[in-house]
Amino acid sequence: MILLFTDFGWDGPYVGQMKARLLALGVGPVVDLMHDAPAFDPRASAYLLRALVGQQSSPAHWLAVVDPGVGGARRAVALAADGHWWVGPDNGLFALLVRAAEQAQAFELPVPETAAPTFHGRDVFAPATARIAQSGPGDWPAIDPRTLDRPAWPDDWPAVIYVDAFGNAMTGLRADRVPDNARIRVGECLLTRARTFSDRAPGEAFWYANSLGLVELAVNRGSAAERLGLRPGTAVEVLS
Repeated sequence: MILLFTDFGWDGPYVGQMKARLLALGVGPVVDLMHDAPAFDPRASAYLLRALVGQQSSPAHWLAVVDPGVGGARRAVALAADGHWWVGPDNGLFALLVRAAEQAQAFELPVPETAAPTFHGRDVFAPATARIAQSGPGDWPAIDPRTLDRPAWPDDWPAVIYVDAFGNAMTGLRADRVPDNARIRVGECLLTRARTFSDRAPGEAFWYANSLGLVELAVNRGSAAERLGLRPGTAVEVLS
C-alpha cells in the first residue's frame, strides 16, 4: 500500500499526475491520505506526519512531498524504519520519524535528467516509491539517517501545525504528554480540556486529545481559528 501525504491541494492536476505515474509503474493500491498538509512548511508537516504514521499499524510505503525547495540543493531521500518506507525531500519532513526509530536506513535518490525541476513528486519520488515497493533500494547510495534529523526541533512543538475545514487547530503537542488538568494559553485565552465537543456549550472554546493523539483546539459548533486567530505557527503555552 502506498500512502500519499502532500501539500499539493485537492484541486488541479498534480495529485492525479503523481498517482497516474505510480499506477503506470504497476504499484498500488494508492491511498490519498492527505493533500492539504501545511503548505511550504516541512516543519509543521513533520509533526503531523509523525502523528499520522502512529495510526498506521500495517507496514506501508509513504510518498510524502512538502517541498518548497524542489529543484534546489536539498537531497531526495528514502528512509526505512520500523517497517515503513518514506520517500520525499530531505528538508526536515522525516526528522521526527528518524529520531524515534530504533533502527533506520536512508538512501539518496538519483534525480533523472528528464525530471521536471518543479515536479519531483511525479518524476523522482513516485518512481522511487514504485521501485522500493517492487524490488527495494538496489544500488542507491546509503547515507547516515541521522543527517535527516533537525536537532533544534523539539520532540513536541507548542504551536498550531494544521487547521481543518471546521476551524479546529491541531498542535505539535502529543496529548499523552499533557496532563488532563492543564490549561492551554492562546493569546489572552485560557482553554481547559474536554473529552469531546458535546461536553461543552455551543460557542465555548476548549482543548482535547484528538483522534491522532495530538492536542487540538476547538470551539463547539464554531471555528477556533476565527475565534482565537489561529493559523499554522501560532504559539500555544501549556500551564499546569
